[in-house]
Amino acid sequence: MPMISNVKMSFAALSLIVAGFAAPVWADEAAKDLTADTVVATVNGTEITLGHMLALRDSLPQQYLSLDDKVLFEGVLEQLIQQTALAEEREAEITKRDKLMIEVDRRAYLSSAVLNHIAESAITEEAVKAAYDAKYASVEPSREYHAAHILVKTEEEAKAIHEAIVGGADFAEQAKEHSLDGSAASGGDLGWFPLEAMVEPFGKAVAGLKADEVSEPVQTQFGWHIVKLFEDRLAEAPKIEDVREEIEGEVRAAAVEAHVAKMMESTKVEKMVDGMDPSVLRSTDILTD
Repeated sequence: MPMISNVKMSFAALSLIVAGFAAPVWADEAAKDLTADTVVATVNGTEITLGHMLALRDSLPQQYLSLDDKVLFEGVLEQLIQQTALAEEREAEITKRDKLMIEVDRRAYLSSAVLNHIAESAITEEAVKAAYDAKYASVEPSREYHAAHILVKTEEEAKAIHEAIVGGADFAEQAKEHSLDGSAASGGDLGWFPLEAMVEPFGKAVAGLKADEVSEPVQTQFGWHIVKLFEDRLAEAPKIEDVREEIEGEVRAAAVEAHVAKMMESTKVEKMVDGMDPSVLRSTDILTD
């Protein structure tokens, strides 16, 4: 299996590498005590443990985790064998750049581990319910509108269509015949929407209509519109289960932001960059030993 950067293995390669591998010696020993320190292979004397395998597996994209256990096991083991052999080859001539990248990657991993823990620890039913209440339950319901429109390029065309509708022409048929946007096939029907979801001139036109009224032509950056309002209503707050994923994401983000802010308040930071030209970041030769 080819070596892939950041352990993102080719799905096809991972599915095929099982060919030619024997099952682990201890595979059928159900009673064997396995730990993170259990050695599963050596590469020129360097040990690869079951712990290494589990750590690599945890870093894989979700699609790989649904593979057959044998395919996944052998794929992860082969990946680690190749990584270990290639790393050993590089160790003999490790550069300044290598050392710095290893340190950068180490700091990135550890900081991500902290933030992931903070984010996941923040998800409790109480926190989700409180965030939901703050966003939906405690807020006055907004008004939403059900309307249709006809979009054309010019004011002259819009005025002609408007006159035809006022004269008795069917709005939906005019939309199907003339409108330039995707709603034309459904007679211009835009469904339900809040005013803030629309550009201001369009929203203002909608707000000024009564049920079944048609607006004068109104211009936006998209062209000229004739708008028909069907009805309006107070929007109901979504049920908590319908927005749980969204709320949990906001709870995680808030927890991470709060933790970082608190941490930085007590962290001593000294910057020594006064007078330094920012273009120095382009000077990659600085990393040359």
